[in-house]
Amino acid sequence: MNIYKFGGASVKDADGVRNVADIIGRHTGKLVVVVSAMGKTTNALEVLVDNFFSENHDGGKEALGRLADSHLREADRLMGCTDSPCHDALRSLIDKLSYIIADKPSLNYDYEYDRIICYGELLSSVILSHYLEKTGVANRWVDIRNVLKTDDTYRDARIDWTLSETFVTKAFSEPCDVFVTQGFIGSNINNLTTTLGREGSDYTAAILGHLLNADDVTVWKDVPGVMSADPRWYPAAQFLPNLSYWEAIEMTYYGANVIHPKTLKPLQNKNIPLRVRSFVKPDEPGTVISAVDNSQSLPPMLILRRNQIFISMSPLDLSFIMEDNLSHIFSVFSKHRVKINLLQNSALNFSVCIDNSPKVPALIEELKRTYNTRYNDELELLNVRHYSNELLDMLTAGKTVLDSQITRKTARFVLKATPWNF
Repeated sequence: MNIYKFGGASVKDADGVRNVADIIGRHTGKLVVVVSAMGKTTNALEVLVDNFFSENHDGGKEALGRLADSHLREADRLMGCTDSPCHDALRSLIDKLSYIIADKPSLNYDYEYDRIICYGELLSSVILSHYLEKTGVANRWVDIRNVLKTDDTYRDARIDWTLSETFVTKAFSEPCDVFVTQGFIGSNINNLTTTLGREGSDYTAAILGHLLNADDVTVWKDVPGVMSADPRWYPAAQFLPNLSYWEAIEMTYYGANVIHPKTLKPLQNKNIPLRVRSFVKPDEPGTVISAVDNSQSLPPMLILRRNQIFISMSPLDLSFIMEDNLSHIFSVFSKHRVKINLLQNSALNFSVCIDNSPKVPALIEELKRTYNTRYNDELELLNVRHYSNELLDMLTAGKTVLDSQITRKTARFVLKATPWNF
């Protein structure tokens, strides 16, 4: 069995769905297809969530209308008509969503978010499944919420591996060669919808690969595979045909966005290769991530995180930063669900670099109650694996460096954001 995952860019419109169906049609053997929401649908649904939670009924109806029109329009193009079983299935989902937003919201925003946002994946997978049938590819549509079980942590749910294995094994052992399902979503033991966090569709594919003992998992992207850097800002980036689990995990930890950070561990545990291939050029082999040891032959790998903020804290009484201070600081970051990208401590200061997001102001206000808290924004965090001193000198020339960490294999710099010129 193989697992294919297609992201929103690959199914953004009718032409994208046709291309994905062509890739699936070439496959022989048993296949599970995991699909994300079409294009920018998740963003559109977030607008709907906000309107619903603030009880802006007119805004909610308008957002739902736009969502319905866009999906039905692409279905028209794919089915060659305006009325088909695909249209019926889409309207059924839209009606269910309409019923949700006609009610009053609960007081739990994250719960409401998950039960509305899931419709992006449901709608796109229905369209793909029906188009595959139209082109002669028999398939079974699976609502992943019935088989992928999680805890109650809405918007960042944790998998119940034991329970999920039972349901997943049964659902995907039915007599069918192609299954179409959704990424990113699941449900708890009360069948209430949960999500695995943004970009969690890659993780879904890895979970299914692990539970089904797949031969491999392929993530289809709009890039040829894994690159040593983002070529949009670093033109000297090189294509990496092979990569070890270890190196790939390091890259995702430092912020490379080709692979979701949680994706690799379930595959590594069972030695299942992860392939990163291009849906634009599907004949090219892409990158294979597996249990190889290629650390000695890798080029420098550069990961740049933009829109960073650097926060420094010191006790109000100028005492040392001790274990109890660190424990409290980490608890505050955990409470606000803010991930630390880099940390640095001295006797009197503890500093972190984090993504600048809407969560940050409330985080800083709480830290100010206990610590002298200062920060710099409009920063970048540059991570360089397998560096040379010459490369570091070139990268930091003319840059304002606020902080740095250099180990045997990795160099990290907090920089004032300025244009890169190579």
